[in-house]
Amino acid sequence: MWPKIRYCVGKWAVNVSLLETYEPGIFYDELMLPSGKPRAHSRALAEHLDAMSPTEFAQRARLAETLMMQQGITFNVYGAEGGVERAFPFDLVPRVLTAGEWETIEKGLTQRLTALNLFLWDIYHEQKILKDGVVPRALVMGAVHFRREFMGADPPGGVYVHICGTDLIRDTDGKFYVLEDNLRTPSGVSYMLENRAILARVMPQLFQDMGVRPIADYTSHLLHNLRALAPAHRSDDPTVVLLTPGVYNSAYYEHSYLAQQLGIPLVEGRDLIVEENIVSMKTTHGLKRVDVIYRRVDDDFLDPLIFRPDSQLGVAGLVNAYRAGNVALANSIGTGVADDKVIYAYVPEIIKYYLDQEVILPNVETYPAFEDKHREYILDNLDKLVVKAANESGGYGMLMGPQASLSEREVFAELVKANPRNYIAQPLIHLSRAPAFVEPGHFEGRHIDLRPFALCDRDLRVTIVPGGLTRVALRKGSYVVNSSQGGGSKDTWVLGKESRNA
Repeated sequence: MWPKIRYCVGKWAVNVSLLETYEPGIFYDELMLPSGKPRAHSRALAEHLDAMSPTEFAQRARLAETLMMQQGITFNVYGAEGGVERAFPFDLVPRVLTAGEWETIEKGLTQRLTALNLFLWDIYHEQKILKDGVVPRALVMGAVHFRREFMGADPPGGVYVHICGTDLIRDTDGKFYVLEDNLRTPSGVSYMLENRAILARVMPQLFQDMGVRPIADYTSHLLHNLRALAPAHRSDDPTVVLLTPGVYNSAYYEHSYLAQQLGIPLVEGRDLIVEENIVSMKTTHGLKRVDVIYRRVDDDFLDPLIFRPDSQLGVAGLVNAYRAGNVALANSIGTGVADDKVIYAYVPEIIKYYLDQEVILPNVETYPAFEDKHREYILDNLDKLVVKAANESGGYGMLMGPQASLSEREVFAELVKANPRNYIAQPLIHLSRAPAFVEPGHFEGRHIDLRPFALCDRDLRVTIVPGGLTRVALRKGSYVVNSSQGGGSKDTWVLGKESRNA
């Protein structure tokens, strides 16, 4: 069905179509229908791609890679050979969402983040949802990231989560499902912004043709929200800083990028000091009071006087300064209890309890191992399930049952039996696929997910820029999209309602 493009290799004229050999397969393909025709909203993209020769596309891909390297777009891998810093792989074929699909995602994420903030306020105060038996008390009290030290504390506006990155997947039925919530220090927004900037340079005509909605105002929304968190008497011209663990953290590139884009200082714990519950930053002109901290340091390392005493990353006295209302933190302390993978199983009930609404974006079917009937099912079906530890991330602490060996499944069976509270299991979801460019010059389907980034202000209003980080499992057949496990990324295009392609 695709027009053949003639180009020359040496003295030979060759007829080639980039998409001619592309196979949508049995999965939901983001670009193509099972018939091999492009989806209506992606037709302009498919025609544009197919008008390029493999050589031209490869040249553009190499240009994009060069731009990524020149701008230092990297991530760190703990324990990697040959140094910890790597260039972040970027696939040039964008993933396209319609205005209608995005509207559902936006409503669903707003509903979810609103309910989770209400849940966090409740469990650190009256604990009504636990008294009513909607969420088992033992799960919350036994959560690794539940902070008893923070009971009764009042974050500005009662809001705990100001920045959220929720992972969405699409199954073979084409519906979106929530895979997990990231409510502590979610990463990846810098790659979303940089992917867009690079693709706009490498394929500028496509943006005009397809009516892609912009995402560039993410940082202005974020800065506005952060400044609004400042204590009332400091709100005229608050000082906002970004607190990083330092250069060896896996997301250090993102920390430095965001600080630069926000126009705020990037600081480490040693750059801050607390005196009489006031946080100050050390500068060449002396101490300068700090009002808001966008912290990318986990709770455990945030304040050695309250949490881990051996931490060199945090600031002694910071928690008391926060509790006194003299400095604001984004995100607040203790948010990790709400992205515990076992608590995730109860989010639909949490939404119903606080908002009296049915969930808009459903969870993946989940079996918490702490319940006897679910644990027995998990142990009997390890070869069919994906098993996850409650608080691991980055693709660690996970068993892909259908792809695992017998010995690997036996190891996980013992882990589940030893600590049922720490594990859930889910059926293997056949993640949707999108074309990825494979050298020397063709497209192959690769599995993807989507992490949009939601911002919540102190009045519980949610803003979500139309896009997100589409992560790609670049290894053929792999379902693991995490960058630490060989994953890359794509730009995510959300079409405007007025687009002729929507």
